[in-house]
Amino acid sequence: MDIDNLQTFLTLARLGHMTRAAQELHLTQPAVSAQLSKLEDELGHKLFDRTPKGMRLTEAGRLWRTYVEQALVMLQSGQQSIDALSGLQQGSLSIGGGATATTYLLPSHLGAFHARHPGIQLFVREQGSQIVMESVLSGELELGIVTLPTPTTHKHLHIEGWIEDELLLIVPSRHPLSARSRFEWEELDGQDLVLFEAGSAVRELIDSHLQRANVQTQTVMELRSIESIKQMVREGIGAAFVSRFALGTTEHGLAPKSDPILRELGIVWRTDLTLSSAAREFLDMLRVKL
Repeated sequence: MDIDNLQTFLTLARLGHMTRAAQELHLTQPAVSAQLSKLEDELGHKLFDRTPKGMRLTEAGRLWRTYVEQALVMLQSGQQSIDALSGLQQGSLSIGGGATATTYLLPSHLGAFHARHPGIQLFVREQGSQIVMESVLSGELELGIVTLPTPTTHKHLHIEGWIEDELLLIVPSRHPLSARSRFEWEELDGQDLVLFEAGSAVRELIDSHLQRANVQTQTVMELRSIESIKQMVREGIGAAFVSRFALGTTEHGLAPKSDPILRELGIVWRTDLTLSSAAREFLDMLRVKL
């Protein structure tokens, strides 16, 4: 049903006169008459009685007027809500990433975004790269931060490089390497390590470097939380590898003298789904901070 015809109907109902309605709508009188006839044909009911004094609503017309007024108010409200979305006055932003991203990289960006757009509801989920990819593909998340390269290839999944990272070795305060800034891979032979959970992208990266160096280590704990890993190291449980972004100003990590553990973090989203206004703006914020 044509909205213009509905608005013409309401104008006629309010003014009760075909000529005045045509003048207010900037239409010809035949055009107004044609719109009214089309509407009456669609409804199968006569909406006005034509009298010498003007247009008079029929019983069906009076009933129809109530519903049309309500419908146009709802449509106007809907338009305002859509405008609010594009103006970032309301809406939502959903993003997922691993421990490094959600703990150390995203909070400052999310804080700045929230300060600028307090009406946007934020949803952040911490999970491994593979699950983040699956969540983006399923539509549960709009944006994801993952370790590259990814094992998942999908024609509708866009992957954009974001930031370079390096994993550094942290050791207990009384460890023989504690006063050093660099280490040889061979020096880790026989060492106790507190590692990320098996199957995670960062764990596979660490394991591949240990295997390449042909050193045998003892995995004494497998944890997901970086802060938990750091606490275990402080308690002397073992050494660990964490992102350079996880180190505070009073903490230091050791880089290997050869074969550094480097990785790239990337941003993923679906190209066949329209990103929300909030997701588009947040993506632009991440790009600026590169």
